[in-house]
Amino acid sequence: MHREKFLLYAAGIFVTYFYYGILQEKVTRGKYSTEQTLADGSITTKFEKFTFSLTLVGIQCVLNFIIAHIVLLVWPQIEDKTSKLYYVSVSITYILAMVASNMALQWVPYPTQVVGKSAKPIPVMILGVLLGRKSYPMKKYVFVLLIVIGIVMFMLKEKASKSTQDTVGIGELLLCLSLIMDGLTGAVQERIRAESKPTGIQMMKVVNGWSTLFLLILIVLSGEIFKFVEFANKFPAVYYNIFALSIMSAIGQLFLYSMVSEFGPLVVSIVTTTRKFFTVLGSVIIFGNTLTMTQWFGAVLVFSALFLDAYYAKKPTKKEISK
Repeated sequence: MHREKFLLYAAGIFVTYFYYGILQEKVTRGKYSTEQTLADGSITTKFEKFTFSLTLVGIQCVLNFIIAHIVLLVWPQIEDKTSKLYYVSVSITYILAMVASNMALQWVPYPTQVVGKSAKPIPVMILGVLLGRKSYPMKKYVFVLLIVIGIVMFMLKEKASKSTQDTVGIGELLLCLSLIMDGLTGAVQERIRAESKPTGIQMMKVVNGWSTLFLLILIVLSGEIFKFVEFANKFPAVYYNIFALSIMSAIGQLFLYSMVSEFGPLVVSIVTTTRKFFTVLGSVIIFGNTLTMTQWFGAVLVFSALFLDAYYAKKPTKKEISK
């Protein structure tokens, strides 16, 4: 039963977040252009970028909260006694991770963002040890080292490009911030699992509830919501893509938080990172993003290490065999 649940959650995460990744690239890196007629009668094309990361994450959090609330109404569960401070902490780190990740797409190609985020097990592991009181076998550290080497190789092309050297630095910085926040999120989730053991749906509802509150305040105070509406009215397809993306996010989180609750955040980070390999392939095929041989080798190294980690994690230890 344990293995069947794992496979069900993993399949749900793979399917929903694969489509989520395609929609995310459509929204954040889509080509938005309008034609303008100048005084001399000539026509010029004006290009605009999608820069509304707070609104994008905010809409997702609202739908995540609503769906989790509906599920809990249909399927009532025991009282969640988790400290509000833990949930507030997870909400803040989750918001920062998501916003930084989406903002990074303004400066780096989608495959770079995906492979960069594949380093998620690294901060989850390090901060899990420091803050979540976890311990890991030596081979897991070896696999993480392979992931780091693969990511460095993948990033080399971006470093070599003189025309984008300054902007890529911003994108990489945002990805690093997102990874650190992912690690903090995982560490706090480990503490929540150890102390109060809420169900995944309960975690999903409360985390997204706090996240929605914080983001609504930020979106209104910054005035971003008004600029977003103006932008979306010019390009109505944005409404559909964001709604579809948010639905995929909500369904994916049902599987994701259930897996966090039962298997832990490190297992989840490995599953979500593994599915990103197929997202990279989808991005290359659908959107025409090209990769060099060095980048392909780096990507294969990253995901090979992840597959090896998943394989050896399932093998029983000597103690388990002796029992």
